[in-house]
Amino acid sequence: MIKSQQEIIEDFEVFDDWMEKYQYIIDLGKDLDKLDNADKIDDNKLQGCQSQVWIIHQLVNDKIIFRAESDAAIVAGLVALVLSIYSDKSSKEIIATKPTFIAEIGLDKHLSGTRSNGLSSLLNKIQEIAKSYI
Repeated sequence: MIKSQQEIIEDFEVFDDWMEKYQYIIDLGKDLDKLDNADKIDDNKLQGCQSQVWIIHQLVNDKIIFRAESDAAIVAGLVALVLSIYSDKSSKEIIATKPTFIAEIGLDKHLSGTRSNGLSSLLNKIQEIAKSYI
């Protein structure tokens, strides 16, 4: 489910209010593939997030494939949104892609401080992983 940031912005334009947008985000999280319990280890756990989030990655044909899971519904949806943009991209593409969709859809104004911090931690982790492959 690779999406461009523009596609995400267009997806969010169909909703009238933030309750509908939150529900959409939660629904996106339900589509995340579950990780194996063997992948749910401290080394794969995202630091700086109030909820539990595990993220794993592998390099396939010079593209980084991310998989992740969270124990919180809205966080899982945020993870799904981010992965839809960054997974299955080259390191250079990931590093060059700034998450402009967050402000464009108003997410930056509608997340609690702890969720915003967690989202920033996820984005930073993805950048860190991408840089490790260069």
